[in-house]
Amino acid sequence: MTTTTQAGAGLPPVGSHVEVGGRLFYLLRSGNGPSVVFLPGAGGMGLSYYNLQQLAGEFATSVLYDRAGTGWSDPIALPRTAKAVVEELRTVLRVASVPAPYLFVGHSLGGFYARRYAQLWPDEVAGLLMLDSTHEDYASSRSDATAAHEDAFKGQPMPEFSAEQLQTFRPMVEGMYPGWPAPILKALVDRHTDPARFPIGLLEAKNIDELNDEIRSGGPIPPVPMIVITALGIDDFQRMWASDEIIQGQNAAKRQSHEILVRSHPGAEHRILEDASHVKLVSQRPDAVTVAIRDLIARAGTIGNLPGRG
Repeated sequence: MTTTTQAGAGLPPVGSHVEVGGRLFYLLRSGNGPSVVFLPGAGGMGLSYYNLQQLAGEFATSVLYDRAGTGWSDPIALPRTAKAVVEELRTVLRVASVPAPYLFVGHSLGGFYARRYAQLWPDEVAGLLMLDSTHEDYASSRSDATAAHEDAFKGQPMPEFSAEQLQTFRPMVEGMYPGWPAPILKALVDRHTDPARFPIGLLEAKNIDELNDEIRSGGPIPPVPMIVITALGIDDFQRMWASDEIIQGQNAAKRQSHEILVRSHPGAEHRILEDASHVKLVSQRPDAVTVAIRDLIARAGTIGNLPGRG
């Protein structure tokens, strides 16, 4: 049985729960036109993209959601395969009556899921916008210093923080969402600083080697319009874990792996943002992201990938 319930107790001020197979998924939809779906990065939440979702809702059917185990969706054991995640996504979109084909906006790990969906159901994808997305060649693109720093953390448990310690992160988290409506901002900050949810980002990406292999062996990506955005700025979240020198090395490896993706996809375009960082990209440069969404819709319509176009 599937139902949709309106936002209420336990939910943020906007959005609703969609029930699929007894599990609840948070989803927010607005606007009309081509379907644009935002896929959060590891540890992120759909509502983290509220500004972009609202901007896209001015010219498209704009949708954000939470994967199982994240945000305001029901819990599930983590990590999972990309195939399991996108099978779930496909069902949620169908239950919510969001029509295919989809233009996926995938941030960080969400970019992996966008590409995996395109591998499995190529006819349901109209375009791909990769926002500083994860790529399977990132590790092999690193310098020795960057690899040594990151590999030292690999397999280590998430540091444990008390509820009191997590509260000290609130000003930093609030800085991720400048201009968000106060009730939405509070809901996001409360969720980010919840001790039970703080480790989710690490858990989602814990099987990154297996996810890399899954993408490599998953088959071709359909020749739909693609734009890859690489953010080369540095933010305070990154500085919690690494020096500027290491972060610059990470950015260089990321840029190189994104260039590999662009070269592998006919007609793909690479856009570099020097003034935006990985975590804060969506709030620092919503203009660049919105322009890219519009450009992809225009390109998809030109080649007939959207209903009623071409």
